[in-house]
Amino acid sequence: MVELSLIRDFLACFGVIAGFSYYVLTVRASQNNMRRTLETRQISLIDNIVTRSMGEHGFRNFFELMRYEWTDYADFEKKYGSENNVEATAKRFAVWQDYNLIGLMLRKGLVESDDLFDMGVQGVIFLWEKYRPIIEEERNRYLGQNFLKDFEYLAGEMLKVVQKRESTYVVPETLDKYVPDP
Repeated sequence: MVELSLIRDFLACFGVIAGFSYYVLTVRASQNNMRRTLETRQISLIDNIVTRSMGEHGFRNFFELMRYEWTDYADFEKKYGSENNVEATAKRFAVWQDYNLIGLMLRKGLVESDDLFDMGVQGVIFLWEKYRPIIEEERNRYLGQNFLKDFEYLAGEMLKVVQKRESTYVVPETLDKYVPDP
């Protein structure tokens, strides 16, 4: 005959196992909820930034920046620098900082490069190529070598995505003007 103490010990072990199992399931559910909340916040942040930079106002600023023309850094400063054209400087820095922030999120792994590309962020390639000499000069003269590093990183990653998808891709000379075939 089974002794009462054996039954009591068995029930106590069963209770400990059930309690531990409940604790593990609760911790896992809590971790999953926290992960989902974090992912939702990240998606919301990315959506906010991409929507701002890719809304009508953002595109207007982007294409305006793509139409700026200059011969060298001195000419650029004369036409679009903060001393002579505060509005152009503000637009330029607003667009550059949006792309820099998106690049920061990409570098930190908060978003995937393929997803950004599919959302239309690949235009950053054109803007980076156009303004690279200006940004490099501003790094050398004023703001240090880390200025807009994540903007540069984002453009490089978008170029990798487009080249992975289309191996013969070459960055066109212009984005907003028709260039007929030779």
